[in-house]
Amino acid sequence: MSLVLQGLALGVLTGGLYALLASGLSLYFGVMRVVMVAHPAFLFLAAYLTYTVHTTLGVDPFLALPVIVPLFFGLGVAVQRLLIARLAPDNLAMMSVLLTFGIALTIEGLLGTFYTGSYKSVSMEYATRSLTIGGVHLPYDKIIAFGVAALTLAVLFAVLVKSRFGQALRATIQHREAARLVGVPTERVAGYGFGVGLATAAVGGTVLALITPFFPASHWVWIGKLMAVIVVGGLGSVAGAALAAVVLGMVEGVVLVTVDATWATMMFYVFLFLTLLVRPQGFFGGRLAHRF
Repeated sequence: MSLVLQGLALGVLTGGLYALLASGLSLYFGVMRVVMVAHPAFLFLAAYLTYTVHTTLGVDPFLALPVIVPLFFGLGVAVQRLLIARLAPDNLAMMSVLLTFGIALTIEGLLGTFYTGSYKSVSMEYATRSLTIGGVHLPYDKIIAFGVAALTLAVLFAVLVKSRFGQALRATIQHREAARLVGVPTERVAGYGFGVGLATAAVGGTVLALITPFFPASHWVWIGKLMAVIVVGGLGSVAGAALAAVVLGMVEGVVLVTVDATWATMMFYVFLFLTLLVRPQGFFGGRLAHRF
């Protein structure tokens, strides 16, 4: 029972991080029907930038966020306008897979050139300890990751629900042509939506740099997990992705401490298969996919 409780606790903390990492993927697909294979590559690009700032200036990794987040927002807008927007609408989903796969390989190659293929990590003293509550040990790095993820998702939901940009973005997701007819600049909104997605990658990459070692090809380990999260949650639903991430994180945590790491990773693909078999629109898809 103690192992199960430990697994559940770690699963909830890890699920919060998964929710943050998958939120950008949901935005890409919801706004533009783009399958962004390169999203994890951008996560680790942010991790390497965080590592560079930390080793060069000796500052806390999170102090780099005010610089990295706007940089990635601008990068996302540029990628959408210069590359994604040029794809033919008729086969956008398929061509976006090929295009973003190429972007991922390019990022991986550049990281390997500048940083070599060896593992890097950011080690902070406060992240190496743990908090014990009722016999359950909670590592501070996972607690910090969960807190940053929760705060980022709260800001993202506030922007999407309360701001005029969020209203325009939701209108674009629900019906692009109708949104254009009522005066929504859908192309500009799509670019900004892509920028917001990459801004979440900047935050997620900073957190990943703190909690796990990484190397240029690390993104291939994450793409399967994140795709499983957004499919189970419902393609285009940020709220669905968040709920699915926490559920899958808990399942992974319990299986990890009771069985082994191999089966824990397999749970993502088991849930993905069951979702496609039983409810292809996702367990939180349908109308919820348009509500964030």
